Amino acid sequence: MRALILACVCMPSVIAAQGLLTPPVSTASSASVTAIVAAASNYLAEAKRVVDAAAQPAAPWNGPRNGPRAQPGKRVAIVAEDLRNGGIVGVVDGVLEAAKVIGWSVQIFDSSGTPDLRLKMLANALASDPDGLIIVGGDARALLPGLRPFAERSIPIVGWHVAARAGPVPGTPVAMNVATDPLEVARVTALAAIVQSGGHAGVVIFTDSNFRIAQGKADEMAAVVRACSGCTLLDVRDVAISRSQELMPGATRALLARYGKRWTYALAVNDIYFDYAAPVLTQAGMPNAAMAMLSAGDGSESAFLRIRTGTFQTGTVAEPLNLHGWQLVDEMNRLFAGRGVTGYVFPVHLVTADNIAADGGDRLIYDPANGYRDIYRRIWQRP
Repeated sequence: MRALILACVCMPSVIAAQGLLTPPVSTASSASVTAIVAAASNYLAEAKRVVDAAAQPAAPWNGPRNGPRAQPGKRVAIVAEDLRNGGIVGVVDGVLEAAKVIGWSVQIFDSSGTPDLRLKMLANALASDPDGLIIVGGDARALLPGLRPFAERSIPIVGWHVAARAGPVPGTPVAMNVATDPLEVARVTALAAIVQSGGHAGVVIFTDSNFRIAQGKADEMAAVVRACSGCTLLDVRDVAISRSQELMPGATRALLARYGKRWTYALAVNDIYFDYAAPVLTQAGMPNAAMAMLSAGDGSESAFLRIRTGTFQTGTVAEPLNLHGWQLVDEMNRLFAGRGVTGYVFPVHLVTADNIAADGGDRLIYDPANGYRDIYRRIWQRP
């Protein structure tokens, strides 16, 4: 899929470089006009193929099927970036569910999205004398001063969304960052906007530069939008996720005043931005069809509700939050057993009104119906 996405995103730039998009229609030959139309058609067709593939129901499990049996009786600390964030809560719930099965006790420390509390919560977690540490949200490199004492005590660390890429985090003691591929998530989100708009989206992107994973997603979405010859990247707004309730209403009003009807698509690195933007659009008297919102993560309950009711949001590249919680426990269990992590990355999935009823959508979550719970139980040899 990655090669296909790169090919379709780059196509308009290649066409422009060949001069096919520049001649005015009045002077272009019929062959040139045909080439222009065919190029645009092929671009949208390729984008649609990528988007349609991402919107398919969950495929059969393609993750690990073997590993060490449960290492019971462990004490694990969770340091959550902000329990007001639905994605973080979903992952923590998955960890708690899996920990009960594997036989671990868990203590949760909430940083509340506050920089001053992040290192303090890590210190509190260390003082609880855990066997392992799970970071949910946050940035591994920014947290490095608080992580080093864990490494000095040989306490294994895994995390969720703590770096720009899934897998081990170089330069830190984090053995595994569990996530879908953030760049794939970003590409699919932007391509979905392009497809839905017929190649004419007026886009504003919301991100949080405090987190490398968020900034990476925003940069990738911006690149995809810029590569669409008929689309316009109007703005990229840096809004701290932890302050979205405070800042998004004003930012939304300012953007409406500045761009008016040219702003037709809102893309964001997290659904939480739309929790506070959508009411402003409603107050402004905008019909739902006038603005489409798509999120490059995480698939919150409120996002599912907006998609289901057709209230501005048309898509979210939802992550399997509960599954990721189970994967965090499995990766930690491998470390407890002296084994390496799997490095598994779950495929990207786009939720829209057409597929929202599948794979847990009736419960307002993305919970793939691929039997992952039973597979992890078999790996751990737990009933």
